[in-house]
Amino acid sequence: MDDTARIWVEGGGGGNGCISFRREAHVPKGGPDGGDGGHGGDVVLVCDPSRRDLGAPRGSKHFRAQRGRHGEGANRHGARGEDREILVPPGTQAVTVEGADVDLVEPGQRAVVARGGRGGHGNRRFTTSTRQAPRFAEKGTKGEADWIELRLKLLADVGLVGLPNAGKSSLLGRLTRATPKVADYPFTTLSPALGTIEGEDRQAVLADIPGLIEGAAAGAGLGHEFLAHVERCSMLVHLVELVPLEGDPVGNYELVRGELEAYGAGLERLPELVVLSKRDLLEPSAVDVAVAEWAERLGDSVLGVMAVSSATGEGLDDLRKRILAELATVQPLEAPPASAPAGEFESEHRVYRPAGEGGYWVEREDDGGFRIGGRGVELLFERHDTNNEEALAYLEQRLTEIGVIAALTKAGFEPGDDVRVGEDEFELHI
Repeated sequence: MDDTARIWVEGGGGGNGCISFRREAHVPKGGPDGGDGGHGGDVVLVCDPSRRDLGAPRGSKHFRAQRGRHGEGANRHGARGEDREILVPPGTQAVTVEGADVDLVEPGQRAVVARGGRGGHGNRRFTTSTRQAPRFAEKGTKGEADWIELRLKLLADVGLVGLPNAGKSSLLGRLTRATPKVADYPFTTLSPALGTIEGEDRQAVLADIPGLIEGAAAGAGLGHEFLAHVERCSMLVHLVELVPLEGDPVGNYELVRGELEAYGAGLERLPELVVLSKRDLLEPSAVDVAVAEWAERLGDSVLGVMAVSSATGEGLDDLRKRILAELATVQPLEAPPASAPAGEFESEHRVYRPAGEGGYWVEREDDGGFRIGGRGVELLFERHDTNNEEALAYLEQRLTEIGVIAALTKAGFEPGDDVRVGEDEFELHI
C-alpha cells in the first residue's frame, strides 16, 4: 500500500480577454465588443471509496487542469477550463498550494489544492465616458502551481498492533475475509491491510498495522509512517505472543506500548484489548494462568485480556463478539494536550502577505532604476501588455490611484526613469 505521494499540481491558466470592435452593415460607430477570457480549471482531490491507496497519484507525478478559453468578439466569453480531478482513498490528507490543510474522509468530498487563474477582461470592460474605444484587454493569469504531499491514514475502527511475527496477519485472516500475507519470518506485512468483522447490527473494520520494533516512532524498521494509520482507530487490539521466539511477553508488550507513546499523537490513550496469541502452544491450564496474571498486572488500564489461537480457531468467536461490544461503548478521544506534538507532515507551499504600506513596496536599484513589489501590483502587470500604449496608460492611472506613483516620487523617481515589476521593465513618463 502506498501511504504517501508527492505530486506537482497546476491550475489552468486563465484565458485572455479579446480586443474587438463591432462591425456590421448599417451600424455606424460600432463600439468595443471583446469578450472576457474563461477562468482556468482547478486541480481537485476527490474522495473515492473504491480507492485503497495512493498508487494512482504516485504513478503520474504531474496534474494540470485545463486552461480557460480566450474571449472572442461579439461579447462572446471564453469557456472555463475543465477541472483536473485526482481520485484518492478516504483518509487522505494534504496541504493545498495556498497552505490550507485538507482531510478527505467522506465519499464524494472534494478539496481544491491548486486554483486556476482568472480570465482576463475583454476591451468592452474598459469603456468609459472618456475612453470609448479601448484598444487593450487583460491577459489571463497563471494558475497556482507547486509540489504538494498526500498522506493516507486508514479509516479503521480497530488497529492490530504488536511486534513482528506476533500473529496479526493470521488473526486478521481468521477474524475477517481478508487475505494478508502470512509466513514464519518477521515483516511479512509490509503495508497495512484491512478486514471487516460482520456483526448482527454493525460492522467493524480492522487494520493490520505492520510490526513495530524498538525505535519505530523515530522511523526505525518499517518507520513511523505506519503508526499514522492507528491515529484514526477507536481502539487497539494488542497481540502478544505467549511463547515468543525472542524476548519475553511482558518486555515485548512494554516495547510496543513505549513506541505508541513516543509517537506522540495520543495513541497510548486509545482503549486497548490485550490478546495473547498462539495459545495452542501451551497447555490449557498454563493459558488460564497466563490470562489471570496479565489481567491482574494490567488491571483497569486495558479493556480486558483474552487468549486465542489462529491456528485452531480457539477463542476467535469470543474475540469477535468482544471487539464489537467494546466498539459500541468506547468514547472518542479528547484532543491531545498542547504539550503533545501532533502527528504532521511537511509540505512546501507559498504564503502571500501584504508587503509594505498598501500591499506594495518601492525601492531604488543600483543602476538608478526603480523596482515595485507586492502581489497586487505584480498581478496588475501580469494581466496587461506593457508594450501596448493604451494598456500602459491604464496601468499608470491605476498606479496613481493606489498610491504607487506617490511612493515612487518620494523615493526620487523622475519621469522617464526605468521601472521594473517582476520581469517587466518599462519607462514611466507620468
